[in-house]
Amino acid sequence: MISKKAKYALKALKVLTEEFGKGPILISYIAERERIPKKFLEAILLELRNQGVLQSQKGKGGGYALRVEPEKINLVQIIRIIDGPIAPTPCVSLNFYVKCDDCESEETCTLRPIMEAVRDANLSVYANTNLTALAHKSAEPAAALVH
Repeated sequence: MISKKAKYALKALKVLTEEFGKGPILISYIAERERIPKKFLEAILLELRNQGVLQSQKGKGGGYALRVEPEKINLVQIIRIIDGPIAPTPCVSLNFYVKCDDCESEETCTLRPIMEAVRDANLSVYANTNLTALAHKSAEPAAALVH
């Protein structure tokens, strides 16, 4: 399950995608439109800026904007920035691997292959959904992979 922070990040990025190319968007506009607490949103957008997803501009006419085209940003990137691992257990994480302390052997673990399949299914949907698809409510990539 993604965190509320990740959900808010995706909602904010949806707005920034819809407004892409129109200049910086005010935090207050995004917060009001998506019903996100402004202080929480400020922290989220700052984190995304620090990770190279967004750019910001101070002063009159300031705000946040996507640094690159929305079709070049997929949900895997955003969820990993905000929440970290996508894998349901640490032993199957591709980027944040940690051996489970309660497991005698990964080779004989019956839970591990299931968790790998869950990870791979989630990664497929997230990797094949970019911000453009998110903003246009296009579930085609996700729907095609589920069936």
